[in-house]
Amino acid sequence: MDSSEIRAVIEGWAVWRDAGAWEQLRSTWHDDGRMKTTWFRGSADDFVNASRTGFDKGVMVHHFLGGSAIEVSGSRAVAQTKMSISQRLTLDDAEVDVTCVGRFYDFFERRDGAWRIVLREPVYEKDRIDPVTPGRAPRLDHEALAAFPYGCRHLLFCQRKAGMNVYTDVPGLRGPEVEALYANGRDWLDGKPLPAG
Repeated sequence: MDSSEIRAVIEGWAVWRDAGAWEQLRSTWHDDGRMKTTWFRGSADDFVNASRTGFDKGVMVHHFLGGSAIEVSGSRAVAQTKMSISQRLTLDDAEVDVTCVGRFYDFFERRDGAWRIVLREPVYEKDRIDPVTPGRAPRLDHEALAAFPYGCRHLLFCQRKAGMNVYTDVPGLRGPEVEALYANGRDWLDGKPLPAG
């Protein structure tokens, strides 16, 4: 029962985020919920507001979900869900789709009988960039690409070119960032608080 309730929150998040259903999206977090991505770190309230602003300006992002592995310990849980993020952008006058594959790593807690997200942090495993129109590919700066983490280098490159502030210390398939995330997950299930920030 707990796992199915948690999975329902995860699935609702993806649908509501992409459809611009902001009140429903906000309901997937607890009041003190937080979000960390390549372009945002902060409260769920601020994430929803920033997402709404982008949506209203025409930013097009889609989230697709795969299977979940959910570990429950009392009133706490950690859920990992396979996902892909697809964002359409214009790069050097060429429309492109950037697709990143990874996992949502979610810290859940049951409060007043309701499972909601306390923190969501994606794990970025690999990505790619594709021209929307064949033959109209942008020129890529491979040296600049190589400076970004492997799992989301095309996404970060495009987001930065679009004028966004980005974070490069994000978890990937391997490395200290993802190991720290796993350690936080173990601590969370053991009843310890999440690190600040």
